[in-house]
Amino acid sequence: MPGWAAWIFVVLGIWFAAALLVALLFGGISALVGGKRDEVTPEERSGAAQAWAGVGAISSGPVSRRRILLVDDDPGLRLLLRATLAADEYAIEEAASADEATTIARFWRPSLVVLDVGLPGTSGLTLCRELKQNRIFGSPRAIVLTGGETSEADARAAGADTLMRKPFGPLDLLDAIDRVLGGSGRPRTAAEAQDSDQLLAYARDLSHVIQEERTQRRLLQHAYRQTVTAFTDALEAKNEATGHHALRVHRYALELTEAVEPSLLDDPSLEYGFLLHDIGKIGIPDSILEKPGPLNSDEVRRMQRHPLIGAELLAGVPLLDGEGLEVVRCHHERWDGRGYPFGLAKEEIPLGARLFAVADALDAMTSDRPYRRPLSWQAAVDEILTGNGSQFDPQVVRAFALRADRLHRTQHDLAQTA
Repeated sequence: MPGWAAWIFVVLGIWFAAALLVALLFGGISALVGGKRDEVTPEERSGAAQAWAGVGAISSGPVSRRRILLVDDDPGLRLLLRATLAADEYAIEEAASADEATTIARFWRPSLVVLDVGLPGTSGLTLCRELKQNRIFGSPRAIVLTGGETSEADARAAGADTLMRKPFGPLDLLDAIDRVLGGSGRPRTAAEAQDSDQLLAYARDLSHVIQEERTQRRLLQHAYRQTVTAFTDALEAKNEATGHHALRVHRYALELTEAVEPSLLDDPSLEYGFLLHDIGKIGIPDSILEKPGPLNSDEVRRMQRHPLIGAELLAGVPLLDGEGLEVVRCHHERWDGRGYPFGLAKEEIPLGARLFAVADALDAMTSDRPYRRPLSWQAAVDEILTGNGSQFDPQVVRAFALRADRLHRTQHDLAQTA
């Protein structure tokens, strides 16, 4: 078929990209807890882990891969077939002739053979019959491919489990394999069967795959947001001020990011980090969080561990793997190096965390706390301007000064909807 080589690489590139993205998205759900275990005490970890247990890690044991033998004298078609079958689900071998196929099948004993009728030498139907009747091959299931006049009756007489007519798409093949190996499949419509070229059939199915991937990605993003919202609600249930604080500071931080470095918002983890920055407080006792007076030195040390607890709790979550996790870990660092937990200074502090530090301080000063009344908005603004170059990054303070009025309106709007 003319143009096979060029079309193969185009089709495979799109196919692998779609498959990889789906795998990454769905694989992202499977590891929700991780990180360094030597930075947080067992007691702290226990309190946080109990709150996180509702999500848990999805684990799966080893699964035995089914063996599939592809038999076709067209290397281009074999390449397309191999690309269709996920490497982590099936073990694949290839053969270009009946003789080569029987040599492989004798020792490898495949679960399924996908073979073309028009093989050089011994025909595909003869090979199918031999594989089915000779016990040495293990009586594999068989899918026979034909681009000619082979009938369903001919295929059944040779022992084939199903006959597929070329051209067919990757979804057609996967559905046929599911049916033959005991699963379920999607019936092929008459409209889909009208394609006259094998690569066009694959391109048709790739459009279905890409559309499905987009749908699944939207659903997954929605699920991520629901999960983040659930944990924000959990913080609010534990400490009402903390929960409302997460929503307000998230909005302030988005405003400042747009002003200073809007490209940071291309990293989806950043917004989640803004919302979940205080998730580590789940591991801090209520007696400390709700203490009406100043904390003693031991309580201060314990409170200052909440960024580490939060970072450990979220370290295995793919949607936080980026600037968002740095916000959780470093949002209490100071520009002058006197912050915690690491004592980072200036540009050592990730930019997202420097932006968030201003938003966090603004809301902390203008909110009710167990140990003090809130400052007025103007007093809080003055405090942030005073911290320019000491507590806060001067670049972020300049952006804050320019957007202080917009941030004040945001505070008012959120107060109306709280």
